[in-house]
Amino acid sequence: MAIWQYIILFLTVLAGGGLALRLKQYNPANLRLVLAFSGAYLLGITILHLMPGVYLQADTLSGLWILGGFLIQLMLEQLSRGVEHGHIHARAHGGFSYSILLGLCLHAFIEGLPLNDYSSLHQLHHGPDHDDNHLFYGIILHKAPAAFALAILLLWSKVRTPVIWLSLFVFAAMSPLGAFLASLFTISVATLTNLVALVIGSFLHISTTILFEADDSHQHRIPWRKMLVILIGLGVALLTLYGHE
Repeated sequence: MAIWQYIILFLTVLAGGGLALRLKQYNPANLRLVLAFSGAYLLGITILHLMPGVYLQADTLSGLWILGGFLIQLMLEQLSRGVEHGHIHARAHGGFSYSILLGLCLHAFIEGLPLNDYSSLHQLHHGPDHDDNHLFYGIILHKAPAAFALAILLLWSKVRTPVIWLSLFVFAAMSPLGAFLASLFTISVATLTNLVALVIGSFLHISTTILFEADDSHQHRIPWRKMLVILIGLGVALLTLYGHE
């Protein structure tokens, strides 16, 4: 993975959190539109790019690893309370729980593990002239709203600004750290495929949760603006297929 990718991974979190610190308030309707786009795009690239690459290995256990990633994400959300998909809950009277930060960090670290070698896995199937950064794009696209939500929760909990920035720095470092530590070891194609399958399970959970939460007041009715944004997100994901012709 190139150095600029490490930098963007890190700065995306700081940008999302910094925006929340600057605004101090947020428009829930606008945030839901951003999340709807990111959820649709994330679902699109997961199905169009990540899953086919995993199943090209013809490993019958790939499905189990995807399910494992889904379940791990389900368990992590018991700590993070859904902040990784931008979910901002009502203020807790007991103040900010750092289990949220722990859950976010574990999630980000796991996502980063296959990043360093994912392009080589893609080139193995499609040739050396094909590069694929869709895993990278998917991670950064939902990191910004997650950092925004984290900073808002910290602000609500009256956490001091230096501590908020420290929390954001720790969160920002997790995906680059996972990618860097994985780069220190020789990872087999089978192991890399399993790591990507874990991330696929996580992405499926995050993206579908975002889209399931897209309806208004749980009436199973999605406003036309939100539906349009979802279609745009899926459309952008479909356009990425042209790079593989």
